[in-house]
Amino acid sequence: MMNRFLTLLTLGLCFGALGCGTAPDHATGSEIAVPDTVRVVLVSYFPTDGDLIDKKQTGDWGESLGFTRNKVDSVTAVLVNSLQKGSIYHGYKDSSASPSLVYKIVNRQEYLEPLPTFERPDGKVPMTNYGSIFQQVGGETWVTDHGVDEIWIWGYHGGVIDLWESNMSSPYGDISNSDRDPNDLPILATTYTMYHYNYQRGAAETVENHMHQLEAILNFADGRDTTPTVNWPKLLFWGHFVGSDSTHRLLDPRRAGWSHYPPNAEKDYEWANANPVFSDIEDWKPDQFGTAQEIECSRWDCDHLGWFIYWMQNIPGANNGLTYQNRPLRNWWSFVGQYDKSKSEGWKLWEEN
Repeated sequence: MMNRFLTLLTLGLCFGALGCGTAPDHATGSEIAVPDTVRVVLVSYFPTDGDLIDKKQTGDWGESLGFTRNKVDSVTAVLVNSLQKGSIYHGYKDSSASPSLVYKIVNRQEYLEPLPTFERPDGKVPMTNYGSIFQQVGGETWVTDHGVDEIWIWGYHGGVIDLWESNMSSPYGDISNSDRDPNDLPILATTYTMYHYNYQRGAAETVENHMHQLEAILNFADGRDTTPTVNWPKLLFWGHFVGSDSTHRLLDPRRAGWSHYPPNAEKDYEWANANPVFSDIEDWKPDQFGTAQEIECSRWDCDHLGWFIYWMQNIPGANNGLTYQNRPLRNWWSFVGQYDKSKSEGWKLWEEN
């Protein structure tokens, strides 16, 4: 039973100093001077016990409702700013450069009740019911009538429920960090992606959800899902940019790494490794090695959120000027901002002649 429902129509609201931009939402071509807009519905589930979050429901979170609301608002602002900042190509060199993406929260909803779940036949903890959430928030109206691209869910984990970090529904198939069940969400005329955050965690974990989704999209566009694993090192994104293979470890520290692996990492999540290696992450070139320099964790303040933003800023973005086999590289952020266009036109990571 829903205790309280709050919806705030906040069309035009953006976070951070980057603002919303004033140009058309979906620019065309491989080089864009203005950002694509990603429209978001933000929904929070706060099961309450008096003035507190009900720890019997969340498993590990029993702070006050007010404190939890404030944390969600604060972390959401950092998330939006980090995603926008991360989409600025080489933004650490040129702070005046424009982002490739801006995020606009067009609607907020709050439920003082547990997340919808369903029991699983394997006896594991209940799974979050994303189809029920989509119906509850009026997802079809928001996606179809208001052009919403993403639904951000604030909830919990605590070992009492299971969740997906991202879950896509698309007429072109589900490319997300989930089990890619084709029947768990309604399929509409346009793509939408649901992200699930845990208010027991911090901003870095929310950004990581988006990084894994970006990695999934770029790997799919690059053909990794249909490429024999022995050939993964030959792929443009996973092989040449990341520098990895089917083990997900780095084969060559001279490359850029991925969300779990900075160039100098020797294991997953080693974001604070101070041992230097030579890497061309800041001068990456598709066809050969760029100029390498010594890289260690102070470059991103030895912090995992710092690493995520730094890594994203080295993704080929707007006006990157790079070529691959004599063909211009696309702005890879366009695969997020213009996902349906990329699928309907069969985009590769590079422009085809």
